[in-house]
Amino acid sequence: MESGMIVDCHVHVWEMPPIAPVGPTAPTWTSITEEAGPTELLVADMDANRVDAAVLVQSSGSTWDNTYVAESANADRGRFRSIGLVDPVDPDNASVAARWMDDFGMSGFRFHPDYYPDDAVLDVDRNGRMFKEIEKRSGIVKVHNRVGNVGQMAAIVGRYTGITWIIDHMMYPEPWMAGDGWTSYLPVLDLSRHPNVVMMISDVHNRSGEGFPFGDMHSVVMMAIDAFGIERCIWGTGYPGYLREKNGWISLADELRLVRQGFDWLTEGERGMLLGENAKRIYGF
Repeated sequence: MESGMIVDCHVHVWEMPPIAPVGPTAPTWTSITEEAGPTELLVADMDANRVDAAVLVQSSGSTWDNTYVAESANADRGRFRSIGLVDPVDPDNASVAARWMDDFGMSGFRFHPDYYPDDAVLDVDRNGRMFKEIEKRSGIVKVHNRVGNVGQMAAIVGRYTGITWIIDHMMYPEPWMAGDGWTSYLPVLDLSRHPNVVMMISDVHNRSGEGFPFGDMHSVVMMAIDAFGIERCIWGTGYPGYLREKNGWISLADELRLVRQGFDWLTEGERGMLLGENAKRIYGF
């Protein structure tokens, strides 16, 4: 067993009205939130699996109001950090981002370029002020999109070097990409030349066409870790408690087992870095 802190770098938590609002964020978001995924459910899951800390991430179905996620994190700063959502087409998003970071202690924000098929949300002049405000606060930006949209991230990460940019869910490599030696995934790996870009190893099971330990994804996980170096790779999951499996994810116990047993090429020290020591540094736990 690896030593050190275990940090889940990506868990959505949310509540229902009247505790917290629900509703779409991006104009293409159509999923309807019907059931709460509260922080208490996550805490029980973490305690049962000896996970020390987590990064709480605002759900796209919970409006632009990050209050619940931020206050959940602030209730136990030794154990939680928070990542919010800011509307990338709001002309006032620079001041909005600054307020969430200054007044609510949020670590940064998550953006979804794929949700805006007719617009650029990263590499666009109107959002320059927003990214400068995030950079001024040494913030974190998580980018959630598929490989085909890598260009937006590639165009901007070198412009704001004071931001730590995180590639969410590995940018969704698919096993079929192995047919051409993962050539179509190479632009994602090329982001490793920027020292302020971090790879989040997550959602491996949903991409795989095999059962545990999802061997058809191992080669691309290895490639990602080799490209970024283990010190710039972090681990994350998705949902709290029973909502993991209800939403097509594996349990937290199996997420941990995948890294500890499935990724059997990692040394004990490398597993420790991936499972939490890197996140401890990046998120300031």
